[in-house]
Amino acid sequence: MKKLLFLVLSGTFLSVSAQKKWTLQEAVDYAVSHNLQVISSDYNRKLQESSLQIAKREYLPSVAGNIGNTVSFGEGRDIFGTTQRNDNFSNTTSLSADVLLFNNGRLEKNVRKTAFDLEASEYDLLRVKDDISLQVAQQYLQILLNREIVKISASALENAQRQYDRARITTEGGATPQTVLAEAEAGLAREKQNFKNAEINTERSLFTLAQLLRIEDYRNFDVENVVLPEVPQPPLHSTENIIETAYQNQPQIKAAETRIKAAEAQTEVVETAFWPTVTAGAGLGTSYFNSLVTDITGRDLSGNVIKEAGFFQQYKNNFGQQISLSAHIPIFNKGITRLQVQQSKINEDIARNNLEAQKQEVLQNVQRAQFDAQSNYETYMAALEAAESSRLALDFTEKSFAAGKSTIYDVNVARNNYANAQGSIAQAKYNYLFSIKLLNFYAGIPIAL
Repeated sequence: MKKLLFLVLSGTFLSVSAQKKWTLQEAVDYAVSHNLQVISSDYNRKLQESSLQIAKREYLPSVAGNIGNTVSFGEGRDIFGTTQRNDNFSNTTSLSADVLLFNNGRLEKNVRKTAFDLEASEYDLLRVKDDISLQVAQQYLQILLNREIVKISASALENAQRQYDRARITTEGGATPQTVLAEAEAGLAREKQNFKNAEINTERSLFTLAQLLRIEDYRNFDVENVVLPEVPQPPLHSTENIIETAYQNQPQIKAAETRIKAAEAQTEVVETAFWPTVTAGAGLGTSYFNSLVTDITGRDLSGNVIKEAGFFQQYKNNFGQQISLSAHIPIFNKGITRLQVQQSKINEDIARNNLEAQKQEVLQNVQRAQFDAQSNYETYMAALEAAESSRLALDFTEKSFAAGKSTIYDVNVARNNYANAQGSIAQAKYNYLFSIKLLNFYAGIPIAL
């Protein structure tokens, strides 16, 4: 039985030891590769890439082949009033090609506009990846915070257990009343509940990150513990420097700037409709005809019967070529082209306004992150001071209780205050760390712990 228990425990240990613990970088890389928003943005980028290839291929000539077969049946009357069968079969084959010679650079302008669309979609993809990376980093820090709270709760539970054991001994020995044991037992139950809640919150944060990564086996999902500085340094970057850097490297700004160029290029494309379009063409063709009633097509000058030529002979005899040059000159189209140009210029204004909106959003995000970083740092320093005061108060209360000058209720209150103060330190520290990571992100520094 002992051997079986040892094997079971050994297998469990090996399974836990072999369980993968994700680093922040691994989680970020996996998220940007499997997130559905990222995949959707990448599909849109591929569509724009295909559109650019299509625009470039417009320079090539268009070549088309045509084959037609017609069979007709019925009776017809000739000019002499004679009625006769008119059943026949005809075949035509042709090959044509045309190429655009002039349209005031419409093709080139359309290629440039499509290239800007592709560039903007690439920046859109980068923005989605950045958003997912920030979400992963924030959730990763939440897991670390919840684990620290578990440690704080475990320490409080251990103290409550010692207090309960001491109260049980003194109560059973008659040194303290039954109320002391009852209050110690109630305090122990509260700490057990707090500890269990902390564990559940940790599991919930792990579950949330697993969902963000689209990992189905969330029960075996875990992340590495990261040793973070106990006393974070105050913010170093100024808001002004970060904003200028963010304006230069944030993908949403780059995308908005590129879409202005795309809108301007589209206006140039629309304006080409005012100009003539010159197209050159060339073609080859031949045909075959067969009367299904007779193979005689007529008589020559000597009265000899002329029979219908064969398929290949007719193809050879009827072979022809053609070359064409055509120009489409716009004269009046109800003013639609002029209105389309006006619409395109409005789209330029919309794109410029969108750039200002994106700059405003980045500005507010940086200012908010700077404000949060400063506030969270001050909150952290205040929490350190409060925790030290709570620790001294708890130490004094425990000594006072041992001397019989305070109640166990006072001890429990002091212990709860100290545990809450430690939790406030952890919360403020992790909030501050995320604010700093966010500021670093806008300053062009990759996310890392």
